Amino acid sequence: MLDESLLEDPEALARADRRGLLRGAAEAGARVRTAIRHATEAGLTELKPDGRPRAILIAGPGTAAACVANVLDGLVSAACPVIRLAPTGVAPAAGALRWALPGWVGPVDLLLIATPDGSEPGLSLLAEQAYRRGCTVVAVAPARTPIAESVEGSHGLTVPMAASPYGSYEGGHDEAARAAVSYEARRVEDEAAPGAPGTLWALLVPLLVLMDRTGLTAAPVDALQRLADRLDRVAERCGPAVATYSNPAKTLAAELADALPLIWTEGPTADVAGRRFAATLAELAGHAALAAELPEALPAHGALLAGNPAGGDDTDDFFRDRVDDPAALRARVVLLRDRPVDAGGLTAAPAARELAHGHDVALSELEPEDGEGLDALADLIGITDFTAVYLSLAGSD
Repeated sequence: MLDESLLEDPEALARADRRGLLRGAAEAGARVRTAIRHATEAGLTELKPDGRPRAILIAGPGTAAACVANVLDGLVSAACPVIRLAPTGVAPAAGALRWALPGWVGPVDLLLIATPDGSEPGLSLLAEQAYRRGCTVVAVAPARTPIAESVEGSHGLTVPMAASPYGSYEGGHDEAARAAVSYEARRVEDEAAPGAPGTLWALLVPLLVLMDRTGLTAAPVDALQRLADRLDRVAERCGPAVATYSNPAKTLAAELADALPLIWTEGPTADVAGRRFAATLAELAGHAALAAELPEALPAHGALLAGNPAGGDDTDDFFRDRVDDPAALRARVVLLRDRPVDAGGLTAAPAARELAHGHDVALSELEPEDGEGLDALADLIGITDFTAVYLSLAGSD
């Protein structure tokens, strides 16, 4: 059950936020600016590569690294294949994940490592394997961690991951982020969860700078600065002090509280955001969700619309008292689009609405205010990250 009264009490939300999730969502713009500075100091903005890589491989743990791979795949796959390396197993002794390079990887390929932890021995071994193959390695990881030292020792390039500007809740200059989180929240000393929303941007931005310098996509520094500004505006719209009726993230959280979200996406940017949303709901809020692209989502999820996702029991006692029974889990469609409705072009959105309404299934819609590419990504991921945070906080017992 969602405690909707908690959504309207910023101080109570702050007290419940022991993992710093609200802070992580609110400081996303500040993390982008810090990441730009780190990329510049590491020399990425002045990089003059000899040519484009044959293939880009991406390795890293968790939801943020998976989303980094999805974003880069959507941006550069037309010019260069982007392959996410899934862990190949777990080391028996330490229980640590292991990664391995495909046999064809060599000097003309590029390995990107993105980790918010930096202590994974499996990633250090992967960097060493890449060095032996002559494969160039670039890592974004916390400074002075084992993976940073391993990459530098293997003649690779490490960019320090942008840390939270409010790690000790002291100082900082990003007014939008500070306004979105109350003073009480900034006193919390617990570290943010590894999957906290701001982590994604800290890992992604240096790699976008690198992709821009290699000519694989257009992500100049001024565009990344606009991305930071866009995330600030999302924080202003979705912060805990903004009432539910005018807060898109709180509104969506309330709509999804007792539902199985079926996240239907239209457009490559929306697809990235939808997959990110489903993973973040599971990781931060323990809330199951399914994501699929339109129009394939319509037949794929049709049976879920027609029935009860929670299932039923034919042997149930018809005459028992149901007053205290929990409400049945119902599907709810969340339609994510990366362009406004009036942008023109072919769209499956009308068919999606008709199918949902035909089965008497509620539908929520979310799209960027304007813009495309990184601007649209900031809106969709920013709002859905705040939604997952509110479900995590107000939906907990």
